[in-house]
Amino acid sequence: MIGRDDLRAAVGAGILTEAQAAAVMVLTDSRRGARENLNAGDEPFELFRGFNEIFIVIGLAILGTGWVGVLSIYLASRVTDVRSVVILASLASVVVLWLLAEYFVRRRRMVAPAIALSVMFAINAVYGFAMGLGQPIMIAQSDYSSLPIPLALTTFALLIFWFRFRVPFALAMIAIGAFAVALLTAAITSGSPGSMRQIFLLSAGGPFAWITLVLGLIVFAAAMAFDMSDPHRVTRPAANGFWLHVIAAPALVNTVALSMLEREGSGSNQALFAVLIVFAFVAIVIDRRSFLIAAIGYITVLASAVFGGQGAVMTIFILGGILLGLGAFWEKIRARLLAVLPGFIPLDRLPPSANTKD
Repeated sequence: MIGRDDLRAAVGAGILTEAQAAAVMVLTDSRRGARENLNAGDEPFELFRGFNEIFIVIGLAILGTGWVGVLSIYLASRVTDVRSVVILASLASVVVLWLLAEYFVRRRRMVAPAIALSVMFAINAVYGFAMGLGQPIMIAQSDYSSLPIPLALTTFALLIFWFRFRVPFALAMIAIGAFAVALLTAAITSGSPGSMRQIFLLSAGGPFAWITLVLGLIVFAAAMAFDMSDPHRVTRPAANGFWLHVIAAPALVNTVALSMLEREGSGSNQALFAVLIVFAFVAIVIDRRSFLIAAIGYITVLASAVFGGQGAVMTIFILGGILLGLGAFWEKIRARLLAVLPGFIPLDRLPPSANTKD
């Protein structure tokens, strides 16, 4: 069997490059189950790989602030139109950010700088498109009818950014952009919702809740496609799935749970916990704590808004106990649950249970 020392020797002898050796190591870990290197019950998650990445992110933030200031002063001395200054500054910033991503993301494979560059790219893209194609005066007067096209173009630009650099966090922003475009378009064509709750209430008039529900299901399906392509959660598709689950869960919870809680009667608590059980069941089967944490977080907010007083305190107390219990016995619960699932569920494409040694 060829081990890591053999691969290092092959690199030293010039038979393999470092990139090829690293790719072989990743493939080997994936095939034998790299989750064995984690403690039982752990879910792989990586936000940064060391303090040097935080150091670089701070440098990017300071550099970006200085860049915007210097560039704005330079352009303002040559262009009198403020709108043109913002457009040109955004365009120049997008180009610089793309070049920085070529080095820090594609070459250095850094995680935290990749997230920072994705956020900065999105901010500059939306500013540029909004100033170039939107109507700033209308936006200042809370008329957002000119924003769907700029937001759609920003989302498309982020999609191109993701195709080039494969930054998982960028997919979360793409999903948020899709939600924003769909809801703004619906508000323009069907009338703005009377309140934020109407966006998520299936009983309310207008298409907002159904748009949120359908897009939430689409994002969840995309997350599962990434997850099932990497059952051991050792490659980038698994990170893509993580961030999409973080977006999908709140969308589904806000729509389903709030619609049930708005019903009159004494069954609101029961409805809330019924929704929670369904989400917990799904999260345990797919082995995604991120999905459940996002769901419970939003259910807690909804409970505070709907119940209030002692009802909210008791609900939050119970939810905290449930979350703590699941965290302590996640793998045992999952092993028993997987053992009784019907055969048509593709368990071979889901993470193996540490308790069953799959």
